[in-house]
Amino acid sequence: MTDLSFVIKVKDKAFLKAFGDHLKKLRDARGVSQENLALDANIAENQVGLIEKGRINTSISTLYALSKALDVNYKELFNFELKK
Repeated sequence: MTDLSFVIKVKDKAFLKAFGDHLKKLRDARGVSQENLALDANIAENQVGLIEKGRINTSISTLYALSKALDVNYKELFNFELKK
């Protein structure tokens, strides 16, 4: 069996925060509330808030659902600069 315990520790807080800030800007630019985004993406409302605050490392399936709910290409979710 392969030891995957290292995977749990992979978390770049600066990247997650920058991603969350970008997601919030995309959502705000479209005038969509966290609640409506969550409903449209079929995820829990608090999950949107946690992603936007950079508190969780979400799945690619969730990211795809968010892109569809925001009506943006999934690549647009990653179109942001990481502040150093």
